[in-house]
Amino acid sequence: MEAPLLRMENITKNFPGVKALDDVNLEVYPGTIHALVGENGAGKSTLMNVLSGVFAHGSYEGKIVFDGEECRFGKIKDSEKKGIVIIHQELTLNPYMSIGENMFLGNECGKSSKIDWNETYARAGEFLSLVGLEESPYTLIQDIGVGKQQLVEIVKALAKNVRLLILDEPTASLNEDDSQNLLNLLLKFKSEGMTCILISHKLKEVEQVADKITIIRDGAVIETLIKGEDAVDEYRIARGMVGRELNDYYPKREKREIGDICLEVENWTAYHPLYRQNKVCDGVNFNVRRGEVVGISGLMGSGRTELAMSIFGHSYGANISGKLKIDGRPAQLRNVKDAIAHKLAYVTEDRKVLGLVLSNEIRMNITLANTLRIAAHGFHLDQDLERNLANEFSKRFGVRATGIEQLVGTLSGGNQQKVLLAKWMFAEPDILILDEPTRGIDVGAKYEIYTLINELIAQGKSVVMISSEMPEVLGMCDRIYVMNEGKMIGELDREEASQEVIMMMILQASRETN
Repeated sequence: MEAPLLRMENITKNFPGVKALDDVNLEVYPGTIHALVGENGAGKSTLMNVLSGVFAHGSYEGKIVFDGEECRFGKIKDSEKKGIVIIHQELTLNPYMSIGENMFLGNECGKSSKIDWNETYARAGEFLSLVGLEESPYTLIQDIGVGKQQLVEIVKALAKNVRLLILDEPTASLNEDDSQNLLNLLLKFKSEGMTCILISHKLKEVEQVADKITIIRDGAVIETLIKGEDAVDEYRIARGMVGRELNDYYPKREKREIGDICLEVENWTAYHPLYRQNKVCDGVNFNVRRGEVVGISGLMGSGRTELAMSIFGHSYGANISGKLKIDGRPAQLRNVKDAIAHKLAYVTEDRKVLGLVLSNEIRMNITLANTLRIAAHGFHLDQDLERNLANEFSKRFGVRATGIEQLVGTLSGGNQQKVLLAKWMFAEPDILILDEPTRGIDVGAKYEIYTLINELIAQGKSVVMISSEMPEVLGMCDRIYVMNEGKMIGELDREEASQEVIMMMILQASRETN
């Protein structure tokens, strides 16, 4: 029998008050794609950080054997010399440097501390052709889309003579086409003998490409499923991840009467803040009723986020025009403060940069959008009241943490998302705009967030859900609007909507535009 390329034996890793990994064993065989799945905070990324040297030898118990040799990595450079390269979920490219410069940053071509730029760009061009990326190596990273940036990260790994490629949520920010292209590329690498470890919350993708699937829960390996030997499907994987049966990804919502229109947008137009000749929203009309979940679907770049942010106190865009009515009355939302005062909230898709202060505590993040609620006599913060309310909201939203004084940056993605939702519910909105509310979080945390949405609707609040995942839109929304190139091109009731219908609307609109 062929020997494994990688063995991780009895890996245990502790943080203050938390056992992140508990006697984990993992074997990965050459020329395979081995998926690692689990809920946020299960220990997947911690295990890969141990493997890649982010957590140095000595900071954990157990041993790593790669290609038959025990390894004691002190830093990432040590693992990269062995051909183990990790691509993290957050891209690490410098937007102001070229593709070629980024590819060899820290791995420069040349001798005697002098970079050979001719060799740099020649090799960059060769590697780009390997992944089918038709871009000049001189192109700046800021001038290419997220899908192409992800390919540049992979090419950067290839330039380090990678033998074991670790990808942490590589498709989290990609649309369906770019995701499928990336998966096809991984299958191509596999056919050429490369070994991959894939961390992903998108279980359909895991089911499609993985040869083996190791499920981690609460820092321990639950089981490893083998394609062709075990029954492998989304529900089987999800059951192992969350420790219970998930017969339906979307919790049932009690039937209720949908109320009157509470938000109405008429002829809404906004331009790019820098390139002011470019319309990002073009004469958009839509409405939301009380007690309703309204979806906005469309491909990345269709203008969904720009629409939401421009409505939310003109927080994005220039030369914004159009009419906005809340509960039938005209509303002027000139800034975020006005939006909050009108009981409107916006949960950003970028929780790490725009949504949360990662270096501050859960307590401060939860109360940040409505400090008047915890102000004593309108001047000083009532710290006891702040702690009590932050505790209440943390428990209500199921935030898993050591307490409200834990720094948000140390939480898993799913728990960060819950803090972000708690923050905006603390502002007491009637209308909540959710932009990619479940991006990069696991199936269990998704279900909890869907349940919270249903609870809000049961209270008579209204939700606008923007999502790139069509099954999510179809599973959660009462009505669905479809956007394309800044325009609202259609409206569908839940009963008539399907992925095929939505895509046909987008393709038809694109043909008419071109």
